[in-house]
Amino acid sequence: MEAREIIEFTEKFLMPTYARFPVVLRKGKGVRVWDVNGKEYIDCLAGIAVNVLGHCPRKVVIAVQKQVQRLIHVSNLYYTEPQTKLAKILIENSFADRVFFCNSGTEANEGALKLARIYMKNKFGEQRYEFIAAENSFHGRSFGSLSVTGQEKYHHGFEPLLPGVKFVPFNDAEAIERAITEKTCAVILEPIQAEGGIYVPDEEYFKKVRQVCDKYQILLILDEIQTGIGRTGKLFAYEHFEIQPDIMTLAKGLGGGIPIGAILAKEEIAQAFAPKTHASTFGGNPVACAAAVATLETVLEDGYLLDYCQRISKYFMKKLKALQEKYPETIKEIRGIGLLIGVQLKQNALSVVKKCMEKGLLIGLAGDGSVIRFTPPLIIEKDDIDEAICIFDKALREVTQ
Repeated sequence: MEAREIIEFTEKFLMPTYARFPVVLRKGKGVRVWDVNGKEYIDCLAGIAVNVLGHCPRKVVIAVQKQVQRLIHVSNLYYTEPQTKLAKILIENSFADRVFFCNSGTEANEGALKLARIYMKNKFGEQRYEFIAAENSFHGRSFGSLSVTGQEKYHHGFEPLLPGVKFVPFNDAEAIERAITEKTCAVILEPIQAEGGIYVPDEEYFKKVRQVCDKYQILLILDEIQTGIGRTGKLFAYEHFEIQPDIMTLAKGLGGGIPIGAILAKEEIAQAFAPKTHASTFGGNPVACAAAVATLETVLEDGYLLDYCQRISKYFMKKLKALQEKYPETIKEIRGIGLLIGVQLKQNALSVVKKCMEKGLLIGLAGDGSVIRFTPPLIIEKDDIDEAICIFDKALREVTQ
């Protein structure tokens, strides 16, 4: 099918939940993708922080090929090797003792909310059910995760949402403490507010949050859907803040492009998920787990990629800050950790995103539409960054002239 036909039929048959760009992508390799007309793009969005190893990484492709020839799907009533391997790697490289597999980030957050409630009710009684979440947060689009998402634009049309949620400002541990009552069950936070605009908290924020949670015997849930699997230069972003959560959620980068989500928890908390309390038909699917094992093994191999992410991100930030000096009337702020970077403009950024796409660079939006999100594959090289910066420079110049 030609691009025109694909776009036409997509608009006709799919529900209109996306305002898509008029590009039909056909193949990808590394940090590059090509559309059906053969045009090449540098992908600095990477499926919105999903393709941490780039497009079609060899080790993941081989793992998936081997697994689909061996076993595609069975029920979780049985054991499978890929699921066990993946769980072992995650537990050995995190704070957690147990893991539950699902299929997406919003599913992981739904499960985390359920786990927190059932654990706290078992331990303290029915009154412990409320959650504290952050303003400007994003945790997903199903009812539970949407209910703890602190952005009203995602709520419209779906009210009433689930009761028992309080919102406080991000980066304010004292506000969390003031919001706690005898009904509080858990606090759910992103280590970095990604969808909200790439907001990084103060260095001491999470240490204070951890202390508050311990003081009042409430759980700390960290949503690492976008920050996990090396995106910030650490395997998990909580490592930057020298604390440990009680529950953590993962998705996006975990499968190297294959859909998979996970809930990680400490032993005592995980035991609250007894048989019949929670389940997922496709969670821990052998193919998805094989892809995730290959992804994690690559990310963790000799620690090279995590160190590389930290080094190359400094180069990327240096180049972006040079553009900020060049366009002080356009670029307001640059923020982020690792390869989760936000460039906030003093205007709506959509026209810049579109202009970059025309010139062969894929980037995205975050927050109120003034923030450009750069989440390239962790394997991006200096030459790729130089080319991306050159395109970004030209786009800024043309849009602001």
